[in-house]
Amino acid sequence: MQSLAAIPFFKSATDLDLKKFERRCVWKKVEEGQILVDFEDQSSDVYFLASGDVRIQIRTAGGKEVILADMRTGEYFGELAAIDGVARSANVTALTRAEICIVGATVFREMLAASPMLSEKLMRLLAARVRDLNTRLLEHTVLDIRHRLYAELLRLSAPRPNAAPARIVSPPPVHHVLAARVGCRREQITRELSAMKAENLMERTRGAIVLLNPDTLRQRIAQAMRDAG
Repeated sequence: MQSLAAIPFFKSATDLDLKKFERRCVWKKVEEGQILVDFEDQSSDVYFLASGDVRIQIRTAGGKEVILADMRTGEYFGELAAIDGVARSANVTALTRAEICIVGATVFREMLAASPMLSEKLMRLLAARVRDLNTRLLEHTVLDIRHRLYAELLRLSAPRPNAAPARIVSPPPVHHVLAARVGCRREQITRELSAMKAENLMERTRGAIVLLNPDTLRQRIAQAMRDAG
C-alpha cells in the first residue's frame, strides 16, 4: 500500500497520524485520456496526483468548454465537492498515464477536523485559487485577445535555464489548447503568435515556446489594463 506521507499535501501534517486514514483511501492507476471527473457528477472524493498530469475544464452556459488549468504530480482537485457536496462543476481528464490517491469526502473532512495544519494549508490553497480566478476574470473582462495570450503564456512559462530573462513554455501547447485557455478561435492564436515572432518577442525551439522578452509582455499587459480603466 502506498503512503499518504509521500503526497505533498500531507507531508507537513505533523499533527496527524496518517496511518489511521491510509486504509480508507484508494490508490488507482489511470490511462491517458481517461475521464476522472465529469460535469454534474455527484461524487465528492478528493483526488491527489501521485504521478502524471490532468486537465481541468469548465463548461459555459452555452456548452463551450474552457480549459481552466492543468495539474501535475503533487497537486490535487475535488476538494470543493468534498466541502459542500454540490455536483461537480468541471471535467477532469488525464493528460498522461497517472496514479492517483482517492480520499473520500468523509475521510477528508475527518483529516481536516483533526489537523489544524492541513486546514490551514487548504485555506491557503483555496485563497490562492480565488485570487487566480479573479485575475483571469479581470483579464477576460478588460483585455483583448493579444494581451490575454501574453498573460496566459507568462502564466504557463518557467525561467529558461542560463538564459535570463527569457522564459519557456514546455512542452508547447497546441494552438487549439491555447485558444481554449484564452477564450478565442485557434486561427486567432496562430495570428497572434506569428505577430509575436515578427516582433522578436518569442521563438520556437524543439519542444518549447521561448518568451524572449517577458518584461515587455508584462509592460504591455499593464498598459492595456490602465487603458481599460
